[in-house]
Amino acid sequence: MEVVICTSAEEIGRHVADVYEEALRRPDPVIGLATGSSPLLAYQELIRRHREEGLSFAGATAFLLDEYVGLPAAHPESYAAVIRRELVDHVDLAPARVHSPDGTATDLPAECARYEALIARAGGIDVQLLGIGTDGHVGFNEPMSSLSSRTRPKTLTEQTRQDNARFFGSVDDVPRHVLTQGLGTIGEARHLVLVATGEGKAEAVAAAVEGPLSARCPASVLQWHPHATVFVDEAAASHLDFADYYRHALAHKPKWQGF
Repeated sequence: MEVVICTSAEEIGRHVADVYEEALRRPDPVIGLATGSSPLLAYQELIRRHREEGLSFAGATAFLLDEYVGLPAAHPESYAAVIRRELVDHVDLAPARVHSPDGTATDLPAECARYEALIARAGGIDVQLLGIGTDGHVGFNEPMSSLSSRTRPKTLTEQTRQDNARFFGSVDDVPRHVLTQGLGTIGEARHLVLVATGEGKAEAVAAAVEGPLSARCPASVLQWHPHATVFVDEAAASHLDFADYYRHALAHKPKWQGF
């Protein structure tokens, strides 16, 4: 795992865009997209590069991490709608090549199996963007999720519902259930990129990066991954015991070695 401590959220966004640009320039890229506030600056930078520098998404296939149960794709806070609004509508990524779990499916386990199979048929995900919750969740894998879990229905904690209430009229409007890629599914992506900013994420980041590998902190599963990059600002890095080493390693990184 590489931990990159950045001076600003804007710098994080540029680094994440660099990772995605490299993936997008390969043949038939498969990219994993996340929603929430953490990816927004990266998406804005990718949109800028598309408009000003000709970066193309035309050959890409995209998969979302998760979706609320019961929200139709047209609902403004469904993740299918959010990703269209934040990224897809602004680049040349064909909407038909953007896939998300169907939270309105009548048979939710069957829908999860369909989604797993769809990812497999695409050849797996090249690079997967992740945020982290204040309780250490990634995707909607809440604490005590199996480290080998697959795409499945999950019940949200009240903390997660409170955290997401800002996107809805009130916490009462936040669905209690979701479909999410499992930790095992996420771990099969070839490159995991986790983004965190702000003091509110510092404890979760420290647990994920330097704590024990444990279902108590689902994001700690990144420690198991052969290619995981964690981009954090100074505030989110403030609880890291080895922050000085991460800075030292970045400062002396070989010029040929990317993220």
